[in-house]
Amino acid sequence: MTKVDIISGFLGAGKTTLISKLLKEALKDEQVVLIENEFGEIGIDGGFLKDSGVEIREMNSGCICCSLVGDFGTSLKEVVDKYHPDRIIIEPSGVGKLSDVIKAVKDLHIENEIRLNSASTVADASKVKVYMKNFGEFFNNQIENAGTVVLSRTDITDTAKIQKDVEMIREKNPKAAIVTTPLAELGGSQLLEIIEKRDTMLDDLLEEVRESHHHHDDDDDDCCCGHDHDHEHHHHHDHDDDCCCGHDHDHEHHHDHDEDEEHEHHHHHDHDDDCCCGHDHDHEHHHHHHADEVFTSWGMETIVPVTKDQLEDILKRLAETKEFGDVLRAKGMLPTENPGEWLYFDLVPEQYEIRDGKPDYTGKVCVIGASLKEEELNKVFGRG
Repeated sequence: MTKVDIISGFLGAGKTTLISKLLKEALKDEQVVLIENEFGEIGIDGGFLKDSGVEIREMNSGCICCSLVGDFGTSLKEVVDKYHPDRIIIEPSGVGKLSDVIKAVKDLHIENEIRLNSASTVADASKVKVYMKNFGEFFNNQIENAGTVVLSRTDITDTAKIQKDVEMIREKNPKAAIVTTPLAELGGSQLLEIIEKRDTMLDDLLEEVRESHHHHDDDDDDCCCGHDHDHEHHHHHDHDDDCCCGHDHDHEHHHDHDEDEEHEHHHHHDHDDDCCCGHDHDHEHHHHHHADEVFTSWGMETIVPVTKDQLEDILKRLAETKEFGDVLRAKGMLPTENPGEWLYFDLVPEQYEIRDGKPDYTGKVCVIGASLKEEELNKVFGRG
């Protein structure tokens, strides 16, 4: 089965940079065929990408997404039959509609041979507003149909402008992953994972809280939160086999627990069993949980940098006060002022940890609780 990845974007947006990074850093062990579809003569990027050892089939007979869909289908079948690639990357013309390219792939009726794997769009962060205004139909179509929107040139674009870009993109596409971290700070494998997989961090955290509370319902007599209730203030953090700190140990770009990684821990946080609700069982209102309890979730993306002191202050308030509602769980990763340096955090009631981590595709914060004060959360994490 051949995976098909579509990487669209206006001319000059940075598609070639992204594709080249994927080929060199993430796909070097795969048989990849790149299909370019440009108007006119041979695609200007052909020679550059040939250096990566990738077979390129130039399709200069017109734009696949506006006229010769039939020819596109024939060409794609020829590629599959001739090269039997693991993956086909389609780089449509910069003025093509992404929805038409997606439809063209889906309409090929060779389901057993190819599978549409992803559809992404690269957008120049300095031009999102003007392109939406001047090229609305084409540009917005690319944004609306992308599973991932990669903002290029964020390293030389004003932070406020990038934040505005994200807001405008979100209006067109609420679900896409929006990459705001400069591409130079992200690895090719990390980018490929972002493109291929939906970000489920908020959903996973909500499910984790639900399961831990359900576990308390079933087994109230045996405390399983993993906390040593006689010693609440040890600076200790064990990661046993059933770690439930919320770190996804399988996804390297989200959570690396390296031995030399600096961890900063607050209060006692043993992971002895499978539950990490973090509740203080001396307080009766925390002890009795019901399966029908309704939790609310709040999440945000932000590129606003933080210092460790600022984050410490926010987490202390989240963990120890009701300023933001009844917070049961919080997790996130945020950039600092220093390029490439990020802070990751994990929080349960009355305790939290901050650790150093590598850049993620954008800053993210997820909070689970009851009666959450979203306006206050927006404000404290930089969006208000």
